[in-house]
Amino acid sequence: MELFTDLAKVLFRIVTILPLMLIVTLFMGKRSIGELPVFDFLVILTLGSVVGADIADPSVHHMPTVGAIIAIALLQKFIAWWKIKNHHIGKLLSFEPTLVIYDGQFHIENMYKIHYSIDNILQMLREKDVFRIEDVHFALIEANGELSVKLKPAKEAVKVEDVATVRPKTSIEYSVIMDGRIQRKTLNLLGFDEAWLKEELLKKDIVNIQDVFYAAINEENKLHVSLRNSKLRPTIPIFH
Repeated sequence: MELFTDLAKVLFRIVTILPLMLIVTLFMGKRSIGELPVFDFLVILTLGSVVGADIADPSVHHMPTVGAIIAIALLQKFIAWWKIKNHHIGKLLSFEPTLVIYDGQFHIENMYKIHYSIDNILQMLREKDVFRIEDVHFALIEANGELSVKLKPAKEAVKVEDVATVRPKTSIEYSVIMDGRIQRKTLNLLGFDEAWLKEELLKKDIVNIQDVFYAAINEENKLHVSLRNSKLRPTIPIFH
């Protein structure tokens, strides 16, 4: 009998909690779902813990859980308003954009700080239809973890109002060195060998392959290199 009572409690809580969660989520706004900044992520995590404990354990009193959900939603709304009113609070409660590529070169120090690998950045570039690092003027990892890319002016897609009869060429490159490691399969598929690669590096005054963080060959068989210890310390103004 006690088992059926507990099951009835669980079913009642599911029926009452889910509509409440829907109302609370709509109240907090699309931003909480789509972007998930740090504070909003913690809010969602806390809501999940509160609701999970309430549904799974019939011995937990139901009404305090309802009150907690409403209080968390109100707190999130207040913090969102406070962040808009106070610039410094907004910076404290969220990450700032991080520069990871500048003028076709990886900003390795920043990548290490936010724990993003070459593979992560290359995948995110491909998702933006960018297949050549050298075409990138700068790229930023935003506060929500997404990548924003600004191509060099000469590499931006031609717009209809610019010229209707010319279509931009397809741009793609193939990675041949990643973090100091030669990608031999890629070299072989492209019809090159290590001797050719080392010769091309020598033309750029690069003797040690370990000094190369990333290198790629484009469709014109030209080698683009991003060094591990680049002398450039690129910075661009980022305003919030």
